[in-house]
Amino acid sequence: MIDKPVNNELNLPKAVLVGLTTGDRDRHEVMEYLEELAFLAETAGAEPVKIFTQSLDLPNSKYFVGTGKLKEIEEFIKEEGIKLAIFDDELTSSQLRNIEKRLDCRVLDRTNLILDIFASRAKTAHAMVQVELAQYQYLLPRLTRMWTHLERQRGGIGLRGPGETEIETDRRIIRDKIAKLKTQLVKIDKQKATQRKNRGKMVRVALVGYTNVGKSTIMNLLSKSDIFAENKLFATLDTTVRKVVINNLPFLLSDTVGFIRKLPHHLVESFKSTLDEVREADILIHVADISHSGFEEQITVVRNTLKELGAATKPTYLVFNKTDAYSFIEKDDDDLTPKTRENLSMEELMNSWMARDHNPSIFISAKEKLNISEFKEKIYSMVKEIHVKRYPYNDFLY
Repeated sequence: MIDKPVNNELNLPKAVLVGLTTGDRDRHEVMEYLEELAFLAETAGAEPVKIFTQSLDLPNSKYFVGTGKLKEIEEFIKEEGIKLAIFDDELTSSQLRNIEKRLDCRVLDRTNLILDIFASRAKTAHAMVQVELAQYQYLLPRLTRMWTHLERQRGGIGLRGPGETEIETDRRIIRDKIAKLKTQLVKIDKQKATQRKNRGKMVRVALVGYTNVGKSTIMNLLSKSDIFAENKLFATLDTTVRKVVINNLPFLLSDTVGFIRKLPHHLVESFKSTLDEVREADILIHVADISHSGFEEQITVVRNTLKELGAATKPTYLVFNKTDAYSFIEKDDDDLTPKTRENLSMEELMNSWMARDHNPSIFISAKEKLNISEFKEKIYSMVKEIHVKRYPYNDFLY
């Protein structure tokens, strides 16, 4: 895992990552989370240089990690001139304040980091309002960390007496902003709902999946459009809808924001309106990255999120993307130990429990355009089945 020399030619802020192995999470799982946290940090523009982990029954209420581990982190930060420490779990306001005081550098938790990435990715008015709302909701209970003069009170003519502390004033201002942003969202949501109604009764297909699994690349491939796609997390925030035609059969295809483990609750709430395309879709195309070591857990995360959105029972087509990047370690013939995920060839994987899942599935590479014809034919069949029921007299299309 990350433990590289501090040599940053791009002059990016250097960061250390901190995670805990607790009773409900083993070390392997924690290292996977931290690998994802490193990717998040890189997406945000930081350079992760070292990981610190500790095994505790419960997080330390004051410093999240134990005092001995914090001392180790403190020494490394001072020695290497680190400016940023990122913790893989959500920290309380007192933990943030205590850790920053000890480490003398900026401290972020996973939620704050994801919010920062969303803020940098938001381009439309809708996405900006959603992210700003989530940021204020995250900030409100943590205001105490930002003030060292809480007892100082506003005075002056007409303001004598108990007065109002500055932090109370700020809380009131933030609550007012939250209320205003929620009102803005309601207006935008109504506009979005009107747009969806104006699209008529065309069959709707939505691309869903974990972040960075290749949904936008598939969108570009099917719609022949040029949606922004890159190897970074949350490249897509706003739902993009395109009209697609396969074998003379038109339908609407939408590309939605990617899901992630431990996605901040405030973001889930704020972006529920964006995910209306998922709720209103006739068919879901669930894209998974077959080359990722933790793709099975990613599939579970997406399915759980779909349950939250009330979309778990929709017809779903499971698409295993990035077959061109899949690799495995071939076992020796005399090795009698059971095969693991790392020892399965692509053919064996296709015949495993995934290919026999309740949902239909296919293995493709959108980047290399492998197995795309079969993929399109399957989508066509699913769309046609719904279209025939909706428009029984349009036989000329088929």
